[in-house]
Amino acid sequence: MTTAQPLRLAIDIGGTFTDTVLVSGEETILASTKTLTTHQNPADGAMEGAIRVMEQSGHSLSDVTGFIHGTTLATNALIERRGAVVATVTTEGFRDILEIAYERRYSQYDITLEKPDLLVPRERALTVRERISADGSVLIALEDNAINALLADIDASGAEAVAICLMHAYANPEHERRLRDALKENRPELTVSISSEVSPEAREFERLCTTVANAYIQPLMESYLRRFVTRFEASGVTCPILMMTAGGGMCTVRTAARFPIRLVESGPAGGAILAARIAARAGIGDVLSFDVGGTTAKLCLIDNARPQTSRQFEIARAARFIKGSGMPVRIPVIEMIEIGAGGGSIAGVDRLGRLTVGPKSAGSEPGPVAFGRGGIEPTVTDSDITLGYIVPDTFAEGYIKLDPEASKEALTRVIGSRLDTDATGSADGVSRIVDESMASAGRMHAVESGKDLGPRTMIAFGGNGPLHASRVARSAGVSRIVIPPNPGVGSAVGFLFAPVSFEIVRSRYSLLETLDLDGINSLFADMIAEASGVVAQGAGDAPTETQRTAFMRYNGQGHEIEIPLPDRALTADDIGPLITAFETEYRKQFSRPVPGMQIEILNWAVRVATPDAKVPDIPTTPDLTTITPSETRPITCDVDGQKKQAGFVPRDSLKPGDRIHGPALITEPQTTTLVSADFSAHVDAIGNLVLIQDQKGDA
Repeated sequence: MTTAQPLRLAIDIGGTFTDTVLVSGEETILASTKTLTTHQNPADGAMEGAIRVMEQSGHSLSDVTGFIHGTTLATNALIERRGAVVATVTTEGFRDILEIAYERRYSQYDITLEKPDLLVPRERALTVRERISADGSVLIALEDNAINALLADIDASGAEAVAICLMHAYANPEHERRLRDALKENRPELTVSISSEVSPEAREFERLCTTVANAYIQPLMESYLRRFVTRFEASGVTCPILMMTAGGGMCTVRTAARFPIRLVESGPAGGAILAARIAARAGIGDVLSFDVGGTTAKLCLIDNARPQTSRQFEIARAARFIKGSGMPVRIPVIEMIEIGAGGGSIAGVDRLGRLTVGPKSAGSEPGPVAFGRGGIEPTVTDSDITLGYIVPDTFAEGYIKLDPEASKEALTRVIGSRLDTDATGSADGVSRIVDESMASAGRMHAVESGKDLGPRTMIAFGGNGPLHASRVARSAGVSRIVIPPNPGVGSAVGFLFAPVSFEIVRSRYSLLETLDLDGINSLFADMIAEASGVVAQGAGDAPTETQRTAFMRYNGQGHEIEIPLPDRALTADDIGPLITAFETEYRKQFSRPVPGMQIEILNWAVRVATPDAKVPDIPTTPDLTTITPSETRPITCDVDGQKKQAGFVPRDSLKPGDRIHGPALITEPQTTTLVSADFSAHVDAIGNLVLIQDQKGDA
């Protein structure tokens, strides 16, 4: 079958569910579905979802003209330590970069402190005799006999992958490239990552950690991506498959296989892109993106339709919310906080008699007890079923049959018997704890960013986001919630609005007042050419936009502030405006600039991307008309804990302007929105559900 409109397919593989969406044109969703993630071979669950949406829409995979994929496989491999055996190669005399790290403890007075696992023990930390200075000149040449000695050390280490991070390789990558070429020639079975390609920035500890993480997951991701592409091409897909990245853009499978570390948190990034798109379409300024799936909850701050971004984050923190307790990675990322709280989060009672929820998840295998797939420990989903918030006959489009009695038995056996309460009391306790955990994460993220949650609008999506949104919003002090259409597969929908993009950062130290303009302009020209080449692989000859950034600080400081640069060659006339721009941003962050201090620049960045999708004009919502649901379902009210009848309404029966007072359950194929008793919900002009805390809630 052919179609006049382009067909685009998006698949997001999560820890519990795999979400699949088929879109015609810019944003007309033809079909969407959720399938259980098949961890043994994730492509199986993805193919099941793809076949299902094709059957629903009357199309075949050969009709697809655009294909975007995001996966948690890279993230999970790092967290669960399922990567390759990695050896590091550093400059002679710098063997202990990983051991020394920042030379500090992340929790100064914790006598049982657990150090971050940085993947490479000291016995696999190898060195080679060479040295390059900070300006890129060769101080000690890399000799062939040094390479031969290194080959023997690598053989003895049993390494499957090698991470090469030589001193000042960001300034001159010649020695790293020679080592890589020698390893490819003499040990072709080894996977090799070099820091001058993965993270060409100053600060050797973060640079080495990023290169190690890339090497650790590269064999796994190369194999996975090859099998994934082969599977779909054999089923009729002819268009290129693009991968979602942590920075909110897309890249080719080829680029993803070289730099799989950029795929970490790719699914949550799609959710943030969706929330930003919804904010722009609805004319909302300050937003809290709230994405809850089966395994985790992700919260992100969005201002003026732009998610917060960062140049670094930490993987697998030993202490959940303490900075410095994880493995630092320097890549472009959408900044968010993620906690182990989702539908599959397991609840229990610890040895002190305290009710606990998460971070361990039942995932899709075996899943919540109600799924009947072998799970025996109660989860958040089991609690929501027991409280009446999830109605079995509308769950997961009917593809997953639920057993509410099994949920109640597990809650009573594991929790009720220990805390002297029944299944409903146990479920209510689980619900309140997990909701407060999510709200606390949001408050912490806002405080760390110097922002307030109160005035923000929450945009909730994911399989469990709409179900928990009003409860979490109440605890977080947020009074307005927006639930977009098709929220259950929100991250996958977000993939479809992401640009094809690539970002490059290079370290080149300079004082602003004595800037080598010719040298910097030449550096930018090289970076733009490299980034444009990568983007062209996925976007063809589509138009692109370029953003240039300088990372500036006062002389002697340890961290930089990002300052945008004009998209052209720099001239002497730009020095004054750049000083003003830096001091203005410094004043925003630290109250006042420091007079008389020299300003220096450590890193320069370029981002080449296709333009953002055009945002339609904002239509006016019709006058609101309160409707009375014709059906009700019994629930345990989350406001006062009493049994109440909640309105039961299919979302597709609502039209713009319709308003419902809580408590109510608004159902759709992949999720349910709980309108708490102290909220009302109405449909705006573009189909969003808007929940407002405007009721007393004690009726």
